[in-house]
Amino acid sequence: MDIIKQMEWRYAVKKFDPEKTLSPEQLNKLKEAFNLTATSYGLQPIKLVVLKNRKVQEQLVAHSYQQLQVAQASHVLVLCIEKAIDDTYIVDYFERVRQVRGTSQAILDPFKKDLVKTFSKKSMAEIKQWATNQAYLAMGNLLTVCAAEQIDACPMEGFVPSAYDEVLGLASQGLTSVLVLPVGYRAGDDMFSDLKKVRRPLTESIIEIS
Repeated sequence: MDIIKQMEWRYAVKKFDPEKTLSPEQLNKLKEAFNLTATSYGLQPIKLVVLKNRKVQEQLVAHSYQQLQVAQASHVLVLCIEKAIDDTYIVDYFERVRQVRGTSQAILDPFKKDLVKTFSKKSMAEIKQWATNQAYLAMGNLLTVCAAEQIDACPMEGFVPSAYDEVLGLASQGLTSVLVLPVGYRAGDDMFSDLKKVRRPLTESIIEIS
């Protein structure tokens, strides 16, 4: 596989084929890729909602500025952030590190205390922005995996998070939506699939320092 060719193949799908569905294997790869995404401090302040319910998808179109891809897609991936990144959340993370790696408390405790102190000084707005940044990392990772696996996708910022949260019952789970990624298969008559990518030349977007 030539990953650059796959990235060239990828585009933001404007029309999905509603008759085609991703296989469980394809979906599992996207779930695993999301979970393996690098996040700041390894804290993973993000969760992925995997939606496959045509009625709900159609309902969400009105909250997606009438972007029909949400209704047409095989699945809609909703990237969410945790609302409560507090002492308990951080302590739980370090306990997971201890269980998985067998790292001693003597080694973990200084880092844990430092991280708790760092986050205690952040405002809620700062923590929300930090967590949202992690969701963007995950979105980029998912788009690359979609390209590699020839899964079509359309990354979206244009939606109403509060409405999504209400429809999907996210608030009760301590989550809020920040990004949306419909995935599936491009429609045969999506005129955008054959358009050339518009990008700056490498000489204008890359700075090399030797």
